[in-house]
Amino acid sequence: MGSNGITDRVAIVGMGCTRFGERWDMGFDDLLIEAAREAFTSAGIGKADVDAYWLGTVQSGMSGLALSRPLRLDNRPVTRVENYCATGSEALRQAAYAVASGAYDVAVAIGGEKVKDSGYQGLNAFPIPGDGTARPLTAAAMYSMIVPAYAARYGVDEDELRKALARIASKNHANGARNPRAQFRKEMSVERLCAMPAVAGRLSVLDCAGVADGAAAAVVVRAEDAHRYTDRPLLIKALSFVSGDGRGLMDTDYDYTTFPEVVAAAREAYRQAGITDPLTELAMAEVHDCFTPAELVLLEDLGFAERGTAHQRVMDGAFDLDGELPVNPDGGLKSFGHPVGASGLRMVFEAWLQLRGEAPVERRIATYGKRSVALTHNLGGYPGEMVSFVGVFGTA
Repeated sequence: MGSNGITDRVAIVGMGCTRFGERWDMGFDDLLIEAAREAFTSAGIGKADVDAYWLGTVQSGMSGLALSRPLRLDNRPVTRVENYCATGSEALRQAAYAVASGAYDVAVAIGGEKVKDSGYQGLNAFPIPGDGTARPLTAAAMYSMIVPAYAARYGVDEDELRKALARIASKNHANGARNPRAQFRKEMSVERLCAMPAVAGRLSVLDCAGVADGAAAAVVVRAEDAHRYTDRPLLIKALSFVSGDGRGLMDTDYDYTTFPEVVAAAREAYRQAGITDPLTELAMAEVHDCFTPAELVLLEDLGFAERGTAHQRVMDGAFDLDGELPVNPDGGLKSFGHPVGASGLRMVFEAWLQLRGEAPVERRIATYGKRSVALTHNLGGYPGEMVSFVGVFGTA
């Protein structure tokens, strides 16, 4: 049995997002303050108008004090949440369900991470006791396994597949080059990307998302109250979350060409939102391009391309800004990097801008004005053992 859903019962009425990058100029507190202030201003409220907060962060703070202290919140409930790389989306999910329940009138979901000056790269969570099945490989190595598996299953030449992966990176870098909030703002050609040396399997360093500092926030209220704050709210159509059981680690038949948790999360989100053909019904999608092979698989798992065809659709430009379904129009994780607690909310921020017509003309999606629904997707973990979030948002 799936969720009963809260379709059209909760609305986002304000959002904020910092610039992502090596923010030597700002600490974690500063990033949270900037994102919160922008969200408050966007919704026309002050912090005293907010009944409760959900903070998403993996390694930059413990407990609600990580937010209540910098924002100087006066006896407000602040819940700190973490769910791997879907942490920002988890904060939004919990805030939205709290408002839908009637427990609160106004809630804020905020996510952030400050890791660039920590002395470490990537996630550095405390070691967790395991059952011995964990793989002693880097994340890049684990996602690189998708390439030979996909090539073998669908009979694709690995060199041709390498070009498709480079095309994904090139697309996202082109979009990020036009986004002042992105960390990496340089266009990269397919030829240049293909010429780069490999660091894991067939993957080069620019097939991998970077690390970043950043924060993003959303103000949510009941849909019937949205008009008090804005005449262009973003309605929550679906919030779907799936936690896998890690069976891919021990399943000899698992071949890395699909993420079952993503398929399940998407199926449930589409059911809640009433979507039957995402390729033609969605205006845009933000997907978790932690590595270029991940985006390739996600295009199929989310129903944007038939099995074994995503590499061809990528080369055809189907997911470019002017394509059938723009994917990662803000530049994605490839251009922003991945401050874990912020990324999910950063994705929703792009949907907020694009669907409301506030994205700059140079990176406005071709579907603007023709479709009114967007999808955001996060995953956390690795092929065979992950969590997955899919959200659907719309202006009507």
